[in-house]
Amino acid sequence: MTARRAVVTGASSGIGEATVRLLREHGWNVVGVARRKDRLDALAASTGCDVFVADVTKQEDVDALATYVDSSGGIHALVNNAGGARGMGSVEESSVEDWQWMFDVNVLGTKRVTTAMLPLLRKSWTPGTSADILTVTSVAGYVTYEGGGGYNASKFAERAMIGVLRLELAGEPIRVIDVAPGMVATEEFSLNRFGGDKVAADKVYENVQEPLTADDMALAIVGALELPHNVSVEQLTVRPVAQAAQHKVIRGPLVPKGR
Repeated sequence: MTARRAVVTGASSGIGEATVRLLREHGWNVVGVARRKDRLDALAASTGCDVFVADVTKQEDVDALATYVDSSGGIHALVNNAGGARGMGSVEESSVEDWQWMFDVNVLGTKRVTTAMLPLLRKSWTPGTSADILTVTSVAGYVTYEGGGGYNASKFAERAMIGVLRLELAGEPIRVIDVAPGMVATEEFSLNRFGGDKVAADKVYENVQEPLTADDMALAIVGALELPHNVSVEQLTVRPVAQAAQHKVIRGPLVPKGR
């Protein structure tokens, strides 16, 4: 049986990089996509994946990616992982430029890549298999919180978009999967959100017992992709045990009552 092939965006760090590594360990062919060539080259050298330098906010880059994927082996699964957050200001005081960036990468970037890859997913499909569009959204797309206005809005929009897509693709053998991470401690997400302020970024995870890692999320993503083709995980929320909700994070050890 020919190995399945996945395209993973945002592959240069964090969840995307971990997903590429785990897919390769499981025998998948993978195209890692990101803006930073040096990081992609290092990923290719260590995993044997294919890489393609592209910015999902630029249509010409996404068009070039589609041409490359089509001419080099096709695609069986798309992992829309590229995205991010900028700023923690209130709705009133936050930067419009930050909102614009978040909508462009989280919503329009996902739309651009999905539109480009759908015809290729159909083309590569064979009976008895699935074609997969898995999008890494966020619990921020389900529950609002103060300081999250722009990120909440973009992730709610992204989640709505893929919900509509699932309805539109009904009748085709295409699974539309929403994986929504909670608190994940990666090297760049919070650092970018706080404008490079490492002290503020580290404080998010301070004294939280075992926040999720990128490797934890990769396990959830690859697990959903490798379920039997007739089994679709429509929505999967993944949080650390210490995070019961956005507003309820336990800081300190987790112990059974009475112990």
